[in-house]
Amino acid sequence: MTTEIYTEKNKINKIVKADMKENLNTIRNIGIVAHIDAGKTTTTERILFYAGKIYKIGEVDEGTTTTDWMVQERERGITITSAATYCNWNNYHINIIDTPGHIDFTVEVERSLKVLDGVVVIFCAVGGVEPQSETVWHQADKYHVARIAFINKLDRSGADFFSVLSEMDSKLVTLNVPVQLPIYDSDEFVGVIDLIKNKAAYFEGEAGEKVVYKEIPENYKDSASEYKDNLIEKLAELDDEIMQTVISGEKIKEELMVSKIRHYVLANKLVPVLCGSSLKNKGVQLLIDAVCNYLPSPKDLGTVRGFSVDGKDYETIEVSPSSPLCALNFKVFTDSFVGKLFYTRIYSGKIAANSIVYNSTKREKEKVSKILRMHANKQEIINEAKAGDIVCLVGLKETTTGDTLCSEKYPIIMEAIKFPEPVVSVAIEPKTQADQEKLFVGLQKLEDEDPSFRVLYNKETGQNVISGMGQLHLEIMVDRLLREFNVKAKIGRPQVAYKETITRKVEAVGKFIQQTGGHGQYGHVVLLIEPQEKGKGIVFENKIKGGAIPKEFIPSVEGGVLEAITSGVLGGYPVVDVKVTLMDGSSHAVDSSELAFKIAAEMALKDGLRRAAPILLEPVMELEAITPNEYLSQVIGDLNTRRAKITSVAERKNLKIIKAEVPLVEVFNYADVLRNLTQGRASYTIEPSYYEKVPETLLIKILGV
Repeated sequence: MTTEIYTEKNKINKIVKADMKENLNTIRNIGIVAHIDAGKTTTTERILFYAGKIYKIGEVDEGTTTTDWMVQERERGITITSAATYCNWNNYHINIIDTPGHIDFTVEVERSLKVLDGVVVIFCAVGGVEPQSETVWHQADKYHVARIAFINKLDRSGADFFSVLSEMDSKLVTLNVPVQLPIYDSDEFVGVIDLIKNKAAYFEGEAGEKVVYKEIPENYKDSASEYKDNLIEKLAELDDEIMQTVISGEKIKEELMVSKIRHYVLANKLVPVLCGSSLKNKGVQLLIDAVCNYLPSPKDLGTVRGFSVDGKDYETIEVSPSSPLCALNFKVFTDSFVGKLFYTRIYSGKIAANSIVYNSTKREKEKVSKILRMHANKQEIINEAKAGDIVCLVGLKETTTGDTLCSEKYPIIMEAIKFPEPVVSVAIEPKTQADQEKLFVGLQKLEDEDPSFRVLYNKETGQNVISGMGQLHLEIMVDRLLREFNVKAKIGRPQVAYKETITRKVEAVGKFIQQTGGHGQYGHVVLLIEPQEKGKGIVFENKIKGGAIPKEFIPSVEGGVLEAITSGVLGGYPVVDVKVTLMDGSSHAVDSSELAFKIAAEMALKDGLRRAAPILLEPVMELEAITPNEYLSQVIGDLNTRRAKITSVAERKNLKIIKAEVPLVEVFNYADVLRNLTQGRASYTIEPSYYEKVPETLLIKILGV
């Protein structure tokens, strides 16, 4: 093993080289992502069945699928938490994460995409490119995750493969190229045309387990030829070798075409589009082949990149089991029997059971007592995990979501996962004193598991306030408290998670002086409080010079600021996007203490916030309503009364698609309203977009002053 060090743009970059004899080419770490009800879990179930991992196909409607194992998932028929599983297909080992499609659980998609090498994005052949489909597509863009697309549900009435292709081209900024076409016989979906093989594939047997290739039906030959030419043309535009082959008039071999498609999928320059019906057991085996043929292996990453522990230098480690350890904990889940499970992607190196690893984020050593390979909620104990694996570690004490685990000799910190801010809150109280401790423990465990779930104690009301991504998110969390932690609690009505910020720079002084005989208390701080750009969060900076405040009291000042800023001066809502600079202060040789400086900082901050022209911010949602033509005016008219800003009205067959930005407070219980307006024929989806200043006319109503 050698170490090469070189300088680039005044940064010290270390690359740890390793022996690359290990074969990582046959591992695939993939996710199944899509809008709710596009068929993610059904597709995952078929993949596991055809790969021989399970021997009976479960169904979502019956609550018998492998990856929807939670009680809440089976009752509601939706995926709530991302489930990890694995299977083998030919000579490939495939780690699979089935993700939720509901926007309330988008955090599960976010953290899964962070650690995956490739994804299968599923689109409903009837619904097309729906809002959450767009969201996950752009999330994949953010993490540079390679992808293939699968247009599902082609057996459904109203399915339109070519319409979805057109929508993908117009809404998703990517070169989407079909490599398959659907085959219909008297309006019944019967198979797919494989454009690369120039064959028609049919799926025979009780569960479609037998793939039979035949000649392309006569009435589809022209269409197949046209789309095959289109595929070659798109590849030729990207690739000189394909272009030269076309110009010379030679036939392009299947192996070359697969190789070139894979190359440009890995470069995120092309997305091959496949098709089928997972529920009717058609097309899934070809989808698994495409996962192996086109999506990247861990080796294709080349290196994993992070930062030094001081955050100043880049660190790069070659992806290999022989390299030093580098792994990312992307999820924490509490198992009632095992305890905490730490879902971890290993990028390089190895981890053995009963070994010590270094948490570079927390700068703590951790002992790994067990390593588990997960098959949804089933666990298999293994002795060792290595580069390319996604496993669960047991026994860690200080590790949380987003922490890097590595070798202490080669410390590296991977980029943190950024999670969305919650938009809905409810108050929760234990019914009895006996439930108080159980409630505290349960909330703490749920907060550890889900970074988009927040727990805050409101000093003014004496209540615990829980916040999440939507009403369904909080319903699930409360249900888990009741069932898993046996907590009896009283729940308030859902409330909008408002936030506060400031619009003016001010200087504030806080003095806490108390004489009680003997030692007193003395703390004195001067803070500069100023607004920041949207999304910058809270920043604390120390500019004390000359020891006006002893160093040992600076953390207390910062602690007082961070604690006080969780409750603003308008309505007690959390304060965001503020910079607080400690400019000056004084201390007393005898009376100064950590407590005195913490209280002084809280006093200064509250005073400064009052004088810094505070404003209230409300979450604005992106809403998409789909309604029959005859109800368009009623739906738009109602949205206009809700302070909605209509951004577009599009058409899909005989339906109108309305996109709007609307304050969350205006669309609580909107499902009932829309149902009444359209006789139950319209539907809608909603997701957080941004925070905006609350109009002055509504402040009195919200704040009650």
